[in-house]
Amino acid sequence: MTSDPDWTVGSTLPPPVVASLQRFQVGESGDGAGLITLADAAGDPNYARAVRFFVAEEQNHARLLAELLRAGGHPTVSSHWSDRIFVRCRRALGLRCEMLVLSTAELVALRYYGALAESSDALLREVSTRILEDEVHHVRFQRDRLSDGFARTPSFLRTVAGFLWQAFAVAVVVVVAVDHGPALRAVGTTRGVFIVECCRLVADFRIGVFGCGVDSALRRLRRSAEVEPTSPASHR
Repeated sequence: MTSDPDWTVGSTLPPPVVASLQRFQVGESGDGAGLITLADAAGDPNYARAVRFFVAEEQNHARLLAELLRAGGHPTVSSHWSDRIFVRCRRALGLRCEMLVLSTAELVALRYYGALAESSDALLREVSTRILEDEVHHVRFQRDRLSDGFARTPSFLRTVAGFLWQAFAVAVVVVVAVDHGPALRAVGTTRGVFIVECCRLVADFRIGVFGCGVDSALRRLRRSAEVEPTSPASHR
């Protein structure tokens, strides 16, 4: 097991980053009971075991963020409106819906912690880099599992589901960018850059899961619109 960072070095966090980390720490601190129950019900012991590892890593992220805040002399918070809405969205339907909503959060986290990993504060950089490394594996795990889950869905429905999820994910990205904009600026990036880079990640994830990008959809439309060669019988 990797040892913890040296918390005694302390951390000097700008106020906007403190507020932002407090919100993310709340989001990372869930017990995952609902997800674990759904994973157990899916009947795949390997997947259920992997979900437990995933939940444990998320809880460790919450612990790291709490220690980081404490090292800077700041408390955690018990709740935030964004986390309450996120939990409701996750639990709206079944396992696949929960995974798609979680994947949205993981994709946002990739860019968020990537930005914090460029901070001038050494302890913030170390914690963010550690969490970022886990999030990369989480995104791959979710992508592969969701891709398998949608493999037997008819192509048209898969395409529609993909674009609906992408619209939801982009809306989440914009909300996060607005809510955490001051923190992003404090570590050297902007809302606009954050949104563009998150949207690229979302588009790539959609293609990886649903197997239908814009280009492939357009190619199919072109093929269906092509005029078939005229048969000799048509001239009679």
